[in-house]
Amino acid sequence: MVNLKQSQKTNNQIEPNRKIVVLRWGHRIYRDARLTTHVALTARALGCSGLFLSDSEDKGLKESIEKVTENWGGEFDFQMGISWKSIVKKWKTKEGKIVHLTAYGENIETSDVLNRIKKSKGDILLIVGSQKVPKIFYSNEISDFNVSIGNQPHSECAALAIFLDRFFEGKELRSSFKEAKIMIIPKKTGKKTLIP
Repeated sequence: MVNLKQSQKTNNQIEPNRKIVVLRWGHRIYRDARLTTHVALTARALGCSGLFLSDSEDKGLKESIEKVTENWGGEFDFQMGISWKSIVKKWKTKEGKIVHLTAYGENIETSDVLNRIKKSKGDILLIVGSQKVPKIFYSNEISDFNVSIGNQPHSECAALAIFLDRFFEGKELRSSFKEAKIMIIPKKTGKKTLIP
């Protein structure tokens, strides 16, 4: 059940043979729906192949993200209700790397953590918390890397965006999304969309 679809190299797989998937932990339906939606939209737009909403189900959120993907193109797999322990176990079995985004991790700017992640092999699972994560997430038992975007309190959505932009070196911003029903035409002023 944990096998996410292999994306094409158009949007959600910028590096050949390597995908990044987000594990959203601690989602509370009535409190976190908007921010978790933004985490999923950010992940999709900036090169991830999919998102796990662990240990909970939010059908409205799933429908919203699937509708965005249907209209704006590309592939983005959204799975929910799977225990985080099961996801982590299967990820490690397939020799994937787990990166925990946390304010307490190695600073992405002042350490060599990003280079070590890029040199590592296997797909990447990015853990992005909602509420306070269990202490075990910081250990080698779960995370191969604990990465901070600065060492100050900050939004998990901002941390995800900055990590992905640094990892892909801006290439994700030029990606095209296949089978889009709506496309934005960049303009200096005003707004313009195209329906192919």
